[in-house]
Amino acid sequence: QVQLVESGGGSVQAGGSLRLSCAASGHTYRSYCMGWFRQGPGKEREGVAAIDSDGSTSYADSVKGRFTISKDNAKNTLYLQMNSLKPEDTAMYYCAADQPGFTVVAVPAFGYWGQGTQVTVSS
Repeated sequence: QVQLVESGGGSVQAGGSLRLSCAASGHTYRSYCMGWFRQGPGKEREGVAAIDSDGSTSYADSVKGRFTISKDNAKNTLYLQMNSLKPEDTAMYYCAADQPGFTVVAVPAFGYWGQGTQVTVSS
């Protein structure tokens, strides 16, 4: 069982940056694949980034080169550094977790996720 709590969302202007954090609890955290997905108004869930238990990462094409996923195992915390934000990045962002061996495309279907944090980017 994994419990996830996101923080760090907010409102920024286009070109700005935000860092999202996800505090995880549960003794299996370190062996899970962790990721972020988002859901904008009227849109389907979209996998944004994933980091597997071995540290390998994968990203959606729409965020490559702008977003970076990382985790601190000592703090049981997952991060998403978002730079060069665009209005189309506006969405609710969710932290998610599941068994290892997945990539970013699978993140929206992960078995555990948090309550989400809102990111709004204005032009």
